[in-house]
Amino acid sequence: MAKITHVSPLAPASFPDLPVIEGVSFAATDAGVKYQNRKDVMLALLAPGSTIAGVFTKSATRSANVLDCQAKVSGESDQGAAILVNSGNSNAFTGRAGEESVDAICRAVSAITGVAAERVFTSSTGVIGERLPHDRIIAKIGELKKSLSADAMEDAAKAIMTTDTFPKGATQTVEIGGKPVKIAGFAKGSGMIAPDMATMLVYIFTDAKIARPVLQTILSGLTDLTFNNITVDSDTSTSDTLLLGATGASGVEITEHVGPFTDALHSVMLDLAHQVVKDGEGATKFVEVAVTGATSNAAARTHALAIANSPLVKTAIAGEDPNWGRVVMAVGKSGAPADRDLLSIRFGDVLVAEKGWVASGYREEDGAAYMKNQDLKILVDLGLGDGKATVWTCDLTHGYISINADYRS
Repeated sequence: MAKITHVSPLAPASFPDLPVIEGVSFAATDAGVKYQNRKDVMLALLAPGSTIAGVFTKSATRSANVLDCQAKVSGESDQGAAILVNSGNSNAFTGRAGEESVDAICRAVSAITGVAAERVFTSSTGVIGERLPHDRIIAKIGELKKSLSADAMEDAAKAIMTTDTFPKGATQTVEIGGKPVKIAGFAKGSGMIAPDMATMLVYIFTDAKIARPVLQTILSGLTDLTFNNITVDSDTSTSDTLLLGATGASGVEITEHVGPFTDALHSVMLDLAHQVVKDGEGATKFVEVAVTGATSNAAARTHALAIANSPLVKTAIAGEDPNWGRVVMAVGKSGAPADRDLLSIRFGDVLVAEKGWVASGYREEDGAAYMKNQDLKILVDLGLGDGKATVWTCDLTHGYISINADYRS
């Protein structure tokens, strides 16, 4: 696998100080699934009474782990739950062997932690098409159980990294009814990022008390505003999983899908989604694409993703070239309604095109100067209606090719 020799220039200054979420503990260790001398397996244990919600990839070739989680996540239980994740091997496209690996790991976690097997959720990330050496993972479960700690979330975040250049964490605390409610989570993701559900691997925890149906409604709604609106390379993973656990330890009950808790969770999810884009393989620019004036929100999203996924747009951004003609191309190819003579395009505050032609006051040097920024905005108004959408992406550099050309080396 390609060796990551530098941290993304878009990375946060440091991993955030994540609070302890009462009712959940973490551990990480090195099992040698693929990597040597680094932690590659993590375990999270949720206390009895916890509820779990999840969203998963819609890929037709999703992994055995995803299929198992999908079958379990709607179950109701007051036993608590366990989440075990390995990096280095995705356990995808491994046939019956993949199912056997998941079953063996779940039974082993159950035997050692006391959590029922139907409440054990697993994820695997890494190379596709290679059998998972699950015996190496199982051999470490006892060690993981003994080293569980409420303040080891950062270790867990590091253990699930593959081509990531930095671990990704986010947190919010919100006061509800005079009591603090905490939310904290972590994610991995760098390439193969074009979610069609949630994205990559993401694990979020809160001490709020939330019934599973409400928790699922909140999560599904926020996923469409966050993880489903990011893209690095237009490729949807076989392993995308997002699990949200609510321990109830704060005693604060959430019964609605709107309100301050949902706003805080939205903030955490959007923060993590942005960090995934900022760690896009080879990325040097973080790009927001905002489309307004579309015939519907769905049409606006279609246009926005066409721009964000265009290799020509993304390479122009990498070269700091204000080539707005490539944005015109992407809008035209998207298939959603557009009218050439109503279209306007801005790079940040710079109006570059309108009414079917270059803007009269546009100067190429202004566009070029704007493109040197690390954070960029491409704003498109279609002039057709009230539909709008925002997605986030990154540039496409030689670094992306280098990482993926050597991925299995």
